[in-house]
Amino acid sequence: MAVSSPDLKAFLLATPFFGGLSDTSLDLLIPMLVERRFDAGATIVAEGEPGRSMFVVHSGELVVSRRGDTAGVIRMADLAPGDFFGEMTLIEMQNRSATVVAQSAVVLYELTAKSLYAYYKTDIHAYVLVMQNINRELCRRLRRADGRIAELLHGSG
Repeated sequence: MAVSSPDLKAFLLATPFFGGLSDTSLDLLIPMLVERRFDAGATIVAEGEPGRSMFVVHSGELVVSRRGDTAGVIRMADLAPGDFFGEMTLIEMQNRSATVVAQSAVVLYELTAKSLYAYYKTDIHAYVLVMQNINRELCRRLRRADGRIAELLHGSG
């Protein structure tokens, strides 16, 4: 099902990634997003592969995992509508740090590094807000990771 622009705009404003953007800024951004649909079981991105885009989850559930030292898979996070992933490759231009697999049919909106750069050239104030939103979310994730590490260390002592 195609999402109308007003519905997509309302959805995007409710996400941590695009929250706070003006209508005008969103109107510039929406055409840069590419809708991607995947079936359950599909690998969206794979750990170690090059990545030059990020995704916002519109519908469905996904699992983020990493390879462990002994060839096992470690489940890192679950993603649901409003979450986003892949933003690290836009910031540091490194390969994907994790694998993301669809647990159900999913609809994602992809934003490429090239489009984000075009957004920077078109609306630098909105670009700065988006980057601040990414940084806030990365800080939240780091705090959660710090908490998990502390729990693991406390439990082993």
